[in-house]
This record gives sequence, C-alpha cells and structure tokens, in this order.
Amino acid sequence: MKALVLTEYRKLELQDIPKPSPGPDEVLIRVEACGVCGSDVHGYDGSTGRRIPPLVMGHEAAGVIAEVGSAVTGFHQGQRVTFDSTVSCGQCFYCKRGDVNLCDARQVLGVSCGDYRRAGAFAEFVTVPARILYALPDGLSFEKAAMIEAISVAVHAVALTPVALNDTAVVVGAGMIGLLTLQAARLAGCRRIIAVDMDEGRLRTAQGLGATEVILAKGNDIPALVRELTGGRGADVAFECVGATPTVQSAIESTRKGGTVTLVGNISPRIELPLQSVVTRQIRLQGSCASAGEIPACIDLLAAGLIEVDPMLSAFASIDEGAQWFERLYGHEAGLMKVVLHP
Repeated sequence: MKALVLTEYRKLELQDIPKPSPGPDEVLIRVEACGVCGSDVHGYDGSTGRRIPPLVMGHEAAGVIAEVGSAVTGFHQGQRVTFDSTVSCGQCFYCKRGDVNLCDARQVLGVSCGDYRRAGAFAEFVTVPARILYALPDGLSFEKAAMIEAISVAVHAVALTPVALNDTAVVVGAGMIGLLTLQAARLAGCRRIIAVDMDEGRLRTAQGLGATEVILAKGNDIPALVRELTGGRGADVAFECVGATPTVQSAIESTRKGGTVTLVGNISPRIELPLQSVVTRQIRLQGSCASAGEIPACIDLLAAGLIEVDPMLSAFASIDEGAQWFERLYGHEAGLMKVVLHP
C-alpha cells in the first residue's frame, strides 16, 4: 500500500509498504481523509522527540472498514468510521475509571517516542482496536470527520473546566484548537469569549465563530485589556491553547481571582510560571490531555452544525503531495491552518 513515511527529520517519502492485517480485536480501515495535526508538524523536525523516524504519522482520520477481526462485534465491512487517536488498554486503573486518555499503556497513532512505535493514518490502510472506533452518520463528509479528534480535544478541555452560565472566557491562541475551544466554551454557557492571537486573520475567523471580543497580542498588554473588558476583574476562565511561557503567563494574568486556567497547548516541554500570582490569587491550573469519551458527542455536534470546521479547512490534497504541504505548514505559510490529505 502507499504510505507517506517520515524517513528522516524534515524528509517525507511516498513509499510502498506492506498492508497491515487486523488482529482479532482490530479492524482494518481504508483511510479516506487524514488531517495534518500541529503535533505532526512540530514532530516533523524532531523537536518534540515523539516522531522518531522511520514513521507513518497521522492520527486525525476517517475512512471505511475494509476488514473486521474475528473477535469484533458491532462493526461491519463497508461501514463509515472514525477513531480516537489514543489507543488505550481498556484494563488498567485509569481505563476502568473512564480516564482512557491517562491509560498506563497509552499509545498514540502515528507516534514513535522510544517507548513504542505505532503506525498512523497517512497511508491507504491503518489498523485500530475496535474499542476506539466510532460510526459516522452518512451525511458527514470524511474531510469534516477527520476533524472530530481535534474537536474532542477542545470539548474535553472545556468539560474539565468549571464553566458557569454567563461566564467570560479568554482563549489564548486562535489556531485550530483555540477556534474549536471557543466554540465549545460558547456551547458550555460562556456569554463572552475573548480571543487572543498574533494573527489578525485568525482573529477575524474567531469572531465569525463566536468570539465576542478579540485582542491582537502583538504590542498589547493582554491582561490589562482583558481587565478593562471585565470591569477590572479579569475573565472567569482562560484556555491556553499554545503552550509557551508568554501565552501561559498572559492566560494566568488575564484570569480573575479564584478563576481557572486550563492548559491545552503543549508546544514547549517547560515554561516559566508566575507562581506568586497563581498562589496569592488562588488560580486553579488545570491540564487537559487529549479526550476521554467525548467523541460520540463531538460527532453529534459536528453533524448538527453546532461546531463549525469549514473556516479551518484550508486545503485538500492527495497523499502524493503530502511532503510539499508539510513544508508549507512548517514554514508557517500565511492563511494555512488545516490541510487534509487523501490517501
């Protein structure tokens, strides 16, 4: 089968590799669409340490069941499906609690980090355990369905956050996850949503998706502007969707006393934390990792049009063109957000 293989850092090759066979509890999926995640782009140059070559990346995908393992029930050949990016064991302490994203044996499709190597979906076929599989409604396109995993990350972050009706939220970072998070926060009951980003185009998109106010980060005192918009208090909750010291600090200082900052972004392994500000203002810091059971709700939200993804879908391309699109994304080409590849 054809697959886009990371053969060395910043080098992707289209190769013919063996087609996988499903185990008893797995299904073989013919991949129809697979989105390029920001984590794939960051791993492309080796900076994250989680995409060690050689590797087939890709975990935001949808397709059709081509073959069903002997022990699988509830799914059939020809069925339209998507799947979680997290492969959980289903047996550990965390899985039994429903915290599958915290599984002791957690693996992620399209990741190779030294502890494990799991082939992803930038290929014609991929195998996944049936327990992480979800059926798709007929009216939902594969391109949109490839966004469900990202939507679940945003919905999970909001679900972890103590949001009350009529709250004000700040979303720091209006990339794809930030734009999905602000929509999820709106659905959770936030009346005002302030989006912050360096890019004016992304802020315009944020306004179109429900942000009530926007702040251009460059050259502005973000916390001061948020306090000005909130009667001097700050926001009730903040969602940090970048993962760098300046943006985390902005999120913390933009939040009122007793508020919550949910950390969604993960671009830097270490940051500097304004500890005294967190402690003396009794700020709750909440980490958010992947998702844990939200995918069925996300499928319904997307199918009903309650969460929109069209403004984020920048381009559709054949997997044959994957290497060029990775370079364009890696180079931060203006206007590019989500590229979906068709194997």
